[in-house]
Amino acid sequence: MSERMSMPRTRRRAGRDTVAIDDDATLHAMGYPRKLTRRFQAFDNFAISFTIINILSGIFSSFGFGMNAGGPRVLVFGWIGVSVMVLFIGAAMAEVASAYPTSGALYFSAGKLARRHRGAWSWYTGWLNFVGQVGGTAATGYAAATFIQAFLALQWPSYRPTAHQTVLITALIIVLQGLANTYTVRLVAVLNRISVWWLLIGLVVIVGALVVGPDEHRPASFVTDFVNNTGFTNALYGGMLGLLVASWTFTGFDGSFHMSEETVRATVNAPRGITRAISWSAATGLVLMLALVYSIGDYAKVAGSAAPPVQILIDGVGTGPAKALLLIVIGAMLFCGLANLTSNTRQIFAFSRDGAMPGSHWWHSVSPRTRTPVKAVWLAVACSLALVLPGWWSHTAFTAIVSVNVVGLFLAYAVPIFLRLRLGADFRPGPWHLGRWSRPVGVVAVLWIMLSSALFMLPQASPITIDSFNYAPIALAVVLVVATVWWFATARRRFRGPVSYGRPDEVAAMDLV
Repeated sequence: MSERMSMPRTRRRAGRDTVAIDDDATLHAMGYPRKLTRRFQAFDNFAISFTIINILSGIFSSFGFGMNAGGPRVLVFGWIGVSVMVLFIGAAMAEVASAYPTSGALYFSAGKLARRHRGAWSWYTGWLNFVGQVGGTAATGYAAATFIQAFLALQWPSYRPTAHQTVLITALIIVLQGLANTYTVRLVAVLNRISVWWLLIGLVVIVGALVVGPDEHRPASFVTDFVNNTGFTNALYGGMLGLLVASWTFTGFDGSFHMSEETVRATVNAPRGITRAISWSAATGLVLMLALVYSIGDYAKVAGSAAPPVQILIDGVGTGPAKALLLIVIGAMLFCGLANLTSNTRQIFAFSRDGAMPGSHWWHSVSPRTRTPVKAVWLAVACSLALVLPGWWSHTAFTAIVSVNVVGLFLAYAVPIFLRLRLGADFRPGPWHLGRWSRPVGVVAVLWIMLSSALFMLPQASPITIDSFNYAPIALAVVLVVATVWWFATARRRFRGPVSYGRPDEVAAMDLV
């Protein structure tokens, strides 16, 4: 990875760095006026992706699945392997983010990188990204609600969680996150900074408790044990399914890309935010994964429990301390959902700015008081609540809808990377670029996305019943069919991809002061 030495000069006024002037010039060159406030520093941009990836939320939510699909060997070595593959994806995306630092992120860059049919490439990328983001907000809120109820059940043994209570708690969480996003971007930035330290300090506390708490730990060789309780006789297939634990965790790092228009020196800080978030998550996640694996007591008991990581905490440190540690995990999940909703909102804002959504004039408006896209915030909230609602009647139905979260996001990640590869030497990189490594990194990224997306759509348990059936392919097919019908019915005649509002000097005059 390298950076050009010839960075744009920054101007200083009254001792303060006014790099926003250069950022605005970049935005104007892409045809957009400045409507959002640049309050995100480099750390803030990193923080949003690090918070969305959220190792505490991801690992605690999916650890039990991994215990039955590959066991310790896949949980640990699968984490390492998937982390490396995701870093390839992040590096390839970061290069594109440096060239096109806009809130539109994936769909904008897809429209700019395509040689032909720019509107179509942009359209499908945008809708996959939108559905994936909404699904992520819903899924994270649902996971938080589930763990909140696990805490309540520990605190008051008479408490019995129900599907209706889970949906209601999820709805309350998402609405509160919407309220937080309604106010200034500075508040979101502050909360994201807090979330980074919450995650890191929480990690130290949880890992420390798992190191000193249990009376005994598993031997070093335990990490090589393989377990296949998926019901499938093919061990390789069962182990491959276990890779989904890490794949599910490493989502949402496009958040740094979506926050480009609110980040100073975005051509450098946005790509750095993506790669640093993945690298830090990979390292800290491995530490947490090892701590949990080596603290497993009765394997069958833990694997069969409702929340295996919680059971590990209870067995290792006792119910009282386990409840305190569980609050750390719940807090991390709430921060994760907040950052996810922020990223989702910026994608809606940008997609609507180019007229790609019904009622676009509503969703790309910015509050003159808070300088945030308030209406887009509440559209994101409403769509996430709509995805949560089926959980009132069926957990399977809810899982089917939000399962498209990961597939939708990663397919949206693949499109601009693939188009950048196809563009070859005609691609004009930004200050942050991969140089001669650009093509091999991009090829590996696209191939891994195709493989991991296929894994997410394959059956994940046997025997296959109405409850164990993987509805992700059906959910994805519905999204693609709706997008295709809509495209050929009306959209192709009015949507040509990212819109330019005029020459740089013209759009500069449209800036909100």
